[in-house]
Amino acid sequence: MTQNVRILAIETSCDETSVSVIDNGTQLISNSVLSQIDSHKRFGGVVPEVASRHHVENMTLMIEDALQNASCTMDDIDAIAVTQGPGLIGALLVGVNAAKALAFAHQKPLIPVHHIAGHVYANQLEGTLTFPLIALIVSGGHTELVYMKDHLDFEIIGETRDDAVGEAYDKVARTIGLPYPGGPHVDRLAQEGEDTYAFPRVWLETDSYDFSFSGLKSAVINKLHNLKQKGETPIPQNVATSFQNSVVEVLVGKAIKACEAYQVNQLIVAGGVASNHGLRSALLKATSDRGITLTIPKASLCTDNAAMIGAAAYHIYQKGIVADLDLNGKSQMDIEMYRS
Repeated sequence: MTQNVRILAIETSCDETSVSVIDNGTQLISNSVLSQIDSHKRFGGVVPEVASRHHVENMTLMIEDALQNASCTMDDIDAIAVTQGPGLIGALLVGVNAAKALAFAHQKPLIPVHHIAGHVYANQLEGTLTFPLIALIVSGGHTELVYMKDHLDFEIIGETRDDAVGEAYDKVARTIGLPYPGGPHVDRLAQEGEDTYAFPRVWLETDSYDFSFSGLKSAVINKLHNLKQKGETPIPQNVATSFQNSVVEVLVGKAIKACEAYQVNQLIVAGGVASNHGLRSALLKATSDRGITLTIPKASLCTDNAAMIGAAAYHIYQKGIVADLDLNGKSQMDIEMYRS
C-alpha cells in the first residue's frame, strides 16, 4: 500500500462539525471546525437532537470549506475517513452517511475511525510518537490510561469507574454557577484562588490505575450545601482551585506511576481536558523532573476536530482496514479493537 495518502476526514461525534484534509497522518493541510456551543449553552449541555440537526445543516458547507482551504478537489483525495464512534448516535450517523456518500460518488476507500484513537493521534500532528508510550486520555466522556507498544496497539490499563473528568468539571461548574461548558471556566477561576477546602484525593487501590471522580464531585456539592446552611458564602475561586488541585494531583500521579511501571519515555495527553492549564503545568513539571518526554496538542487539536481523525486514519488504512458502504455509527466502541 502506498505511503503517500491524502485523507479527507469527517468528525461529528458530538457538537462540532469538522472536516479536515491530512497528508500521511502528519501534515495538516486544512481543518475546518464549526462549534455548536452557542446553541447548547442555554440548555446547560449538549442536546443530541439539536446537535444532529446542526450537523445536517452544515456538513456540505464544511466539506467545501475544508477542500477550498486545502486548495484541492475530491480528485486529489485518496481516501475518506470518518468517526464511527463512540459518540451521540444521531450525530455520528450524519458524518458516517456523508462519508459513505463521498466514498461511493468518488470511488474512494472508506476508513472507520475510533474517536478516542483520533484524540491520541492528534499528538502525531505536533511531533513524533516514540513507542512504547503511555497515553492519558481526559475528556467529557472518557478518562483512561492507555499503554501503546506500537501504532494502534491500545491497551487500557486504567479507566474511570464512574464520572469522566470532563463530566465532573461540568457538574462542579454548574454547582458554583458557571456556564456550559464548565471546564474552561473552572480552569480560569482555579488560577485565581487558593486550595482552602482540601477536597479528597481518590486514589483507589494501591496497584490500580483506575480513576473515580463521583466522590469528589459529591464532596464539592456537600461542602457548598453545608456552607449555605451555616449562612456562609463560598468563594468560587477557592472552590475551583481546591477541586482542580484534587483532580490534577490524581491524574498526574497515576500517569507518572504508569510511565515508571511500564518503563516508557514518552507520555502523551489527549482529549478536551488536555487544554486545561493546571493539568498542563503539573504534567510538565512532573515529567521534566523524571526525564519523561511530554507531548500535548495545542488547544485547537485537543477539542473534537477532524484533523485528529485523519491522523489516526492513516495508520488504520496502512493496516488494511477499510469499511463497506454498510458502515454504521456506534455509540459505544472498544479502543482495543485494532490490536492484532
